[in-house]
Amino acid sequence: MPELSHRRRLLVLAICCMSLLIVSLDNTALNVALPSMREELGATVAGMQWAVDAYTLVLASLLMLAGSTADRIGRRKVFLAGLVLFTLGSLLCSLAPNLGALVAFRMVQAVGGSMLNPVAMSIITNTFTEPRARARAIGVWGGVVGISMAAGPLIGGLLVDLVSWRAIFWVNLPVGVAALLLTARYVPESRAPKPRRADPVGQLLVVALLGSLTYAIIEAPVEGWTSPVILLFAGTAVAALAGLLVYEPRRAEPLIDLRFFRSAPFSGATVIAVCAFAALGGFLFVNTLYLQDVRGFSALHAGLYMLPMAGLTLVCAPLSGRLVGSRGPRLPLLVAGVTMAASGVLFAAFEAETSTPLLFTGYVLFGIGFGLVNAPITNTAVSGMPRAQAGVAAAVASTSRQVGQMLGVAVIGAVLAAGLHGRSYDDAFVAASGPAWWIIAGCGVCVLLVGALTSGPWARRTACRTAARLGGSPGDRPSARAAR
Repeated sequence: MPELSHRRRLLVLAICCMSLLIVSLDNTALNVALPSMREELGATVAGMQWAVDAYTLVLASLLMLAGSTADRIGRRKVFLAGLVLFTLGSLLCSLAPNLGALVAFRMVQAVGGSMLNPVAMSIITNTFTEPRARARAIGVWGGVVGISMAAGPLIGGLLVDLVSWRAIFWVNLPVGVAALLLTARYVPESRAPKPRRADPVGQLLVVALLGSLTYAIIEAPVEGWTSPVILLFAGTAVAALAGLLVYEPRRAEPLIDLRFFRSAPFSGATVIAVCAFAALGGFLFVNTLYLQDVRGFSALHAGLYMLPMAGLTLVCAPLSGRLVGSRGPRLPLLVAGVTMAASGVLFAAFEAETSTPLLFTGYVLFGIGFGLVNAPITNTAVSGMPRAQAGVAAAVASTSRQVGQMLGVAVIGAVLAAGLHGRSYDDAFVAASGPAWWIIAGCGVCVLLVGALTSGPWARRTACRTAARLGGSPGDRPSARAAR
């Protein structure tokens, strides 16, 4: 990539953030619309889980393929294709006549989305090469997640109340077209000097693993945990995982380079991403149903209620980026783990839903934690990895987020569905959601413990050794400040 002026680099960052905005805004706005969609389309709790998880499932399955393909054929080409598909998928979703069509069109969206965020992060990584500037750019990137969380419930609620849930997908159309035109004009093309070859077997194993696991978790409360169909899908997931662990290390250029995971910070970032986004997916899913179906709020009123969480995410995300750039990821990760765990405990042990002050306290704590956790995940995942493989490394981090959100909705939705089986929302929702909140609290504890373990001197040494094994230049390896 040619050397760009400071203004041009900022413009590239802004264009990349536009892609993140439409993807994140779509997810947060959709959660507020779930009750309206369920009523119009006649869907069950499992149906609403599929409306969310069909997207994250396809997205998670294709992110690493998109990252490696972008490294090989050109990041701008893949990014442009992603914008076209995501915008087209959004238009189709707004026209969906039934739940089956909506799920199918969400998959089209996801194919496009898989070409956006990891490729955009790869573009940013190759545009901002100085570690501190990169950390700040990633902080801005994380701030966009905060903006989407703040704006998503409000915009989604307003559109649902004034028009319908279909209008949520219309928001993506002008932003997608604008990002498409700006990318074609201002984003330079770049590709890896030695990109990896395609790995179709590895890709099929990833799809089999994630698809089978998601189906087994979502459908188990209906089919029964020991039913033949659920056992078949669970067995398929285990077999696909075993296949990946055996097959991938034998390839010279695997889809998933398992050597990345010899870096403790990288492995830690992957685990933390899964836990943090599982907590987010479950948090949004449970709260949306509670506020609208139990308290009887409108979609807009529910969005306003969640504003404290979204607002704190918006404030803390750029602050976290600055902390990572100046002091490293350890402090943001520890604070994030404590506050997310505390939020889950408030709801699980003290039934914070039943008290408005406690409810808002739980929202504030979760917003602080989630706002602080995103920048350390991304920065730690890409630091120490050769820039030539930035697309793959960024895609693994993005895949971890999507897998986490997918599992959060699937597991917590399944737990909630099992608790509500044959009972009304009004009478049973708070009690039925208790185990779900304990899972969210456990995710916060995991962020705390793994963050503490993988951000010290030992972890920093493993990152340096991994960078050397992967052939990274000294400029690619993590500095003491970036890794500690």
